[in-house]
Amino acid sequence: MSQRKETDFPTAVESWGWKFHHVGIPTLEHKDGERYLPHLKFSVSGFQTSPFGVEWMRFDKECELPELVQKVPHIAFVVNDLDHELRVINCNILVKPNAPMKGIRVAIIEYQGSPIELIEMGD
Repeated sequence: MSQRKETDFPTAVESWGWKFHHVGIPTLEHKDGERYLPHLKFSVSGFQTSPFGVEWMRFDKECELPELVQKVPHIAFVVNDLDHELRVINCNILVKPNAPMKGIRVAIIEYQGSPIELIEMGD
């Protein structure tokens, strides 16, 4: 893979067509406006009000998501076809495709120790 210049966009954006969605940051603090996702056993907050796409994630002790997801911030991209991207990308799948809420499918991959969330938005 060739090195990109400081003025170039990442390959995922420039060549693959992925679109930035948010940065997920694990926290132990309770945040205003938390929304609890009981089937995943964690709370999210901030996304709906952040102009920069910052989302805070507070995990229950019983949460079964991988430790990497619970401890390391992740970046999330919208993709057109989640299944296709998972087939062609050469990364470890940390969290298999699932639907955290209606109209959205997500998966989390690992790239060099960093979790990357892929999001497919349906109708």
